[in-house]
Amino acid sequence: MTATPGLGTPQLASPDLLRSTFRRHAAGVAVITARGAFGPVGFTATSLTSVSAEPPLVSFGIGTGASSWPAVAEADHVGVHILGEHQRELAATFARSGADRFGAPTAWRDGPEGVPVLDDVLAWLVCRIVGRVPAGDHRIVLAEVVLGDPSGAGRPLLYHQGRFSGLRD
Repeated sequence: MTATPGLGTPQLASPDLLRSTFRRHAAGVAVITARGAFGPVGFTATSLTSVSAEPPLVSFGIGTGASSWPAVAEADHVGVHILGEHQRELAATFARSGADRFGAPTAWRDGPEGVPVLDDVLAWLVCRIVGRVPAGDHRIVLAEVVLGDPSGAGRPLLYHQGRFSGLRD
C-alpha cells in the first residue's frame, strides 16, 4: 500500500479504523427505550436515521451483546427520544453499562403501547418494529413511526470525538 499525496497513509479496514473515522463524525444523540420482561430497558444511540417519509420509518443499530438487545429483539414497539444539550448526564447514564437507567434522577412515564417515554426531551416517537436486519455483531432495527411529540424546547445534543457536546454558533 502506498501513500496518496496529501491524504496520509491509508490503513487496512479494521474495527479500530472504523472507530477512529467515526469519532470525527458528529452525530445526534438519541435514547431508545423498550418494555422488557423485567421492566424498562434503554440505551444511547448515535445511529438513528430517518429512512422514509412514506411510510414514516426510522432505523437504529444495536449490538447483540447489549443488555437491551433481548428486550428489543422481542418488543413490538420502541421509544425514540431526541436528546437536548441539557441532557448530557442522561445520555451518559443510558450509555453506561450496569447503570440504573430508569432510577432517579431519570424522569419518565409509561407511554403508548407500554413504551417508556422520557421526560423533557426535544422530541419523542413511539415506533412499531417492522424488521431486524443482521449486520455483523449488530442488528439494524427498522421501525415505523406510530405517534410522537416533536415540541420539546432546546438545542440538540451531539456526540463527537468520544464526548457529548452542543452546537456552536
